[in-house]
Amino acid sequence: MFKSIFSSAIRSPMAFTLRNIEATAAYCNGMSKSALMLLVPEGAEESEVIITGDVLTRGDIQVVYAGIEGKCPKTGLMKPVKCAKGAQIMPSAAFDDVKDKKYDIVIIPGGPGSSKLGENSCVGSLLKDQFKSGGLIGAICGGPTVLLSHGIMVDEVTGHYSVKDKLVEGGYKFSDDRVVVSGKVITSQGPGTAFEFALKIVEIMQGAEKAESLKKPLCV
Repeated sequence: MFKSIFSSAIRSPMAFTLRNIEATAAYCNGMSKSALMLLVPEGAEESEVIITGDVLTRGDIQVVYAGIEGKCPKTGLMKPVKCAKGAQIMPSAAFDDVKDKKYDIVIIPGGPGSSKLGENSCVGSLLKDQFKSGGLIGAICGGPTVLLSHGIMVDEVTGHYSVKDKLVEGGYKFSDDRVVVSGKVITSQGPGTAFEFALKIVEIMQGAEKAESLKKPLCV
């Protein structure tokens, strides 16, 4: 695999895209599990994106940050995502380029922009396929409302207190636990529970020992 990646780059330098870099990183780091992080153009909660992505990467899970808006038509480059508190994150891939791939988990961050994911039919198709195939879905803060919007029902969820009524009215049993696992869906409350959320994902995907090994260096 490693040889084939670089041979393609030698034949065509422009072919060495972010996709090649991600594949190379996964090969070099021994990452066999993958996560797709969905990023709206504006309004994602940056702490939930960065903390979750960081912990998963430490847990040997390759994270692809998919920008829903895609690439700038003039430059062909990814457009930065403006997060809820002003930070800007550059996605590693366009959603349209990666939506048909298979990931072990699809992650929905919260923030005021998460409602846009609930309005996107392509995101809905991806989440429904992930759910039906038995793949994992993670949603934090306002993220569980995206599941509601696309008709993905599980026995119990948690989320930010501001969306509790909406989730209950939608038919979910709402828990005040900081992280809830219901079948293949992992939900969590918000920025302050992002480490617990991410560590639970690592525990489920890579085992309790791996998750435990991350706590000391993270000081949690």
